[in-house]
Amino acid sequence: MSTPRQIVHDTLNFASPERVPRQLWSLPWANMNHPDALERIRLDFSADIIGVSGYIADPPKTSGDPYEVGEYVDEWGCRFVNMARGIIGEVKEPLVTGEEWEDADNVHIPVESLAIDAQKVNEACAATDRFVTGGTCPRPFERLQFIRGTEQLYVDLMLRPAGMTAFIERMHQYYCDALTVWAKTDVDALNIMDDWGAQQTLLINPETWKEIFKPLYRDYVDIAHSHGKKLFMHSDGHILAIYPELVELGIDAVNSQLFCMGIENLEPFAGRITFWGEIDRQHLLPYATRQEIVDAVAKVKQHLWKDGGCIAQCEFGAGANPDNVYTVFEAWDKLV
Repeated sequence: MSTPRQIVHDTLNFASPERVPRQLWSLPWANMNHPDALERIRLDFSADIIGVSGYIADPPKTSGDPYEVGEYVDEWGCRFVNMARGIIGEVKEPLVTGEEWEDADNVHIPVESLAIDAQKVNEACAATDRFVTGGTCPRPFERLQFIRGTEQLYVDLMLRPAGMTAFIERMHQYYCDALTVWAKTDVDALNIMDDWGAQQTLLINPETWKEIFKPLYRDYVDIAHSHGKKLFMHSDGHILAIYPELVELGIDAVNSQLFCMGIENLEPFAGRITFWGEIDRQHLLPYATRQEIVDAVAKVKQHLWKDGGCIAQCEFGAGANPDNVYTVFEAWDKLV
């Protein structure tokens, strides 16, 4: 019988795993509102993919609680305002307001997080038979929005002020350093993320994405693969326009909103990249019948499974029906 770690590797390598690997994502909202249901899912469908702490000696300074009502200041100095418990708030006031980014030094690049205790990380990896992902997650597009504001960033991406370009270089170097630190540990994979999609299209022109952000991602993939690690990426929204680019870059697994893009439209990429979830959390998880959930899982398997290439990832977030989340994992277990 294969270990969870081997099952995930077989899935990523299209090597006919004995079952589909599982991973539940849960926001604090789920534990606040459905603690018993959440515990039942965790007990009946144990996760094959887990994260590990960085054991940082002197963590970057933050204040507040990101999942409580009020204000939370993250390690970069960005201030999030949260109006509801159990979910993450929004940045209302950018740190960088100068037209030429002359005040970019208002941003604290959290280099303290580079000083991880690699020995403790490796001990944690050795103590489990599950697939372990690293404790850092570059998100260049989102980070730029947090510090600049989304609307002004879109203007800057057209005008390309020199200050923005210089800051991107500094930010990118930090992200490369962070990934390299983790790539030298015994984790199985590294993570990156950016929410690139609106409901029906990409948030920026695909050519702008290729020119500015694709080279950054290429470096992240190269760092992972040069150290023998897999590279996992998350993005919300309709990102069909850049799926060919993600495949070309060699990203191993993408967590994306399959149903807003159309499962059939993603089938050309099956066998070339692993679909790291997900079942639709906008409509199906909150409102679907049990049979509709079963049919949705079967549709993903029919179009995207190629002797691997699918992970039964599901998010238990605000508004989700606990029974539907449970059914997602139950249905996947019966299919492969």
